[in-house]
Amino acid sequence: MKNRNNWLAVAGAGALLAAATLWSNRRGSYTLEGRVVLITGGSRGLGLILARQAVAEGAKVAICARDTDELERARQELASGGAEVLALSRNLMEPADVRTLVAEVQQKLGPIDVLVNNAGIITGGPLDHMELREYEESMDTHFWAPLHAMQAVLPDMRRRREGRIINIASVGGKVAVPHLAPYSASKFALVGLSEGFRSELLQYGIQVTTVCPGLLRTGSPRNAIIKGQHVKEYAWFTIADSLPAFTVSAESAARQIWNASRRGDAEIIIGLPAKLLSAIHGLAPGTTADMLSWVNRTLPAPTGKEGDARRYGHESESPITQSWLTTLTRKAEKKNNQV
Repeated sequence: MKNRNNWLAVAGAGALLAAATLWSNRRGSYTLEGRVVLITGGSRGLGLILARQAVAEGAKVAICARDTDELERARQELASGGAEVLALSRNLMEPADVRTLVAEVQQKLGPIDVLVNNAGIITGGPLDHMELREYEESMDTHFWAPLHAMQAVLPDMRRRREGRIINIASVGGKVAVPHLAPYSASKFALVGLSEGFRSELLQYGIQVTTVCPGLLRTGSPRNAIIKGQHVKEYAWFTIADSLPAFTVSAESAARQIWNASRRGDAEIIIGLPAKLLSAIHGLAPGTTADMLSWVNRTLPAPTGKEGDARRYGHESESPITQSWLTTLTRKAEKKNNQV
């Protein structure tokens, strides 16, 4: 009887996940045509793909990032079909930069209809090598920058009693993942911030959607910051990011994100592994934490002082990261302005 109940529970969970997948592909009635869309971190990866899809739908798009060359490449691509695209170089870790960003977009393109807080930073490595700097950078990027951006766009959205805000969090903001402590902590903070804003802004016609993707094939590992045993850390991270069964194409994720915002969804979790992990953690958080502790034991162990050095992923390449195992990630790098 017990086994039968377990199978029924598994079947029920599977049915719910299937229904959630079907729902995520439904398109709402909200259109981006003629809307002003601001996407932070829009020069590469998921942000660039979201911008491509917004432009294709007829939106006026503003993107921002720190690298001016990268921004210009993205702007030229997005504007090649005649779209109105504004590219602004800003350091979102500086509150003043966030405020001037919003003000300039409003001045040049008009009132912001959709804000996408997408800018992100990933630092991977064992807890022993994570210093205060890593936590501060992650919080500045994933919590404070979205907060300042939302505060900047809200007065106008409230006056018009309309607006969409999309906060790109992570399944790492639902379940703490080993070797990503600063990232997970800051994404947890963003999830709480995003949910809190939604509950208080719906009365003004402002829809806030929290996005929690699992692993996406955006080509981002090469720009991640690596600590610890750099070559080994980068190898497992890049291979995991390339596995078809465990990852989602960034294009599919972007479509799901736009559809969730059109529908006005409170939250979307992207990818079957992310949905399963989040669901299990919600039912049995202690068991999930213990399970992940065993996963942690399979990851590269801490090393000496040399492990405190920060290296980008592309500085930690090895034959395995340039092999067929990472083909999908390397294709995404070239496609999404990561290189």
